[in-house]
Amino acid sequence: MLIIIGAILGFIAVVGVGFALTAATPGQAKTTKRVQAIARAPTNREVRARAARAAANTPDARRKAIVKTLKDQEKQAKKAQLTLSNKLLQAGLTMTPGFYYGICAGLGVTVMLLVVVLRQPIWAAPVLGAAIGVGLPRWIVNFLANGRIKKFTSAFSDAMDIIVRGIKSGLPVHDCLKIIGRETPQPLAGEFQRLMESIGMGMSFDQALEKMYDRMPTPELRFFSIVMNVQQKTGGNLAEALGNLSTVLRARKLMREKIKALSSEATASAMIIGCLPPGVVVLISVTQPGYMFPMFHDPRGQLMMLGGVTWMSMGIFVMRRMINFKF
Repeated sequence: MLIIIGAILGFIAVVGVGFALTAATPGQAKTTKRVQAIARAPTNREVRARAARAAANTPDARRKAIVKTLKDQEKQAKKAQLTLSNKLLQAGLTMTPGFYYGICAGLGVTVMLLVVVLRQPIWAAPVLGAAIGVGLPRWIVNFLANGRIKKFTSAFSDAMDIIVRGIKSGLPVHDCLKIIGRETPQPLAGEFQRLMESIGMGMSFDQALEKMYDRMPTPELRFFSIVMNVQQKTGGNLAEALGNLSTVLRARKLMREKIKALSSEATASAMIIGCLPPGVVVLISVTQPGYMFPMFHDPRGQLMMLGGVTWMSMGIFVMRRMINFKF
């Protein structure tokens, strides 16, 4: 009996020593698991995820992302140009669309009353009232908007240079944008100040750029937003990207000035041809009123005037389309 008990105790002792010698520490267990995870074959999901990450960093994928962003921005620009509220913002006006329509209506009614008081043909009152009431305010808004956009575009490349120099000197991007809002001329400074105010109110950088693009729908600002979006998603040297963008913007500005110089002769010819008939009518009306009297009061003369204005308008429109270069 003692021999059997001793054999059992010896067996238990040998087994315990074996477990003690072969048991792994917690650190060794983690190392073993890591080695097993590396050595095992990856699953299909992991393979697809790695392939997707690798494909996203290729030049073709970046090019597709930029093209998609350009198309989205182009659609957004078309929507921004069609809405009256955005047009008023582009012109730098703080009035509401309702107040603008009130001005148009008041101006149209004033012109109609003036035509009636001057005892002009009755059909001229609604025509002139509608033309001046609708056309004149819209022309003024478009003139102001185009002027602000032109000033913004001419100074935008300098803003890119400020950001590039600030990043190279160690400043954050937000501090560079604040410097642009303080040091650059209007309307560039005001737009970047509104951009920083939007970011300070909790809006994301992408959303703030979209609001800024609604106020200034220019290709230069669209390029800037694309560069910032691509840099946030894929990383890279932002100073180098914005430096290249500044070079492209200056090249576009040089091309624009070159096109303007080459088309200046056609523009002057179109202006002379468009202004010559009305100028002759005004000159003859002042020097020889009796000679032009039947043209304004005789029904046949009025019909001829209507036809002449129609054909002149069509000619001016065609000439404008011929000398208006888009690039």
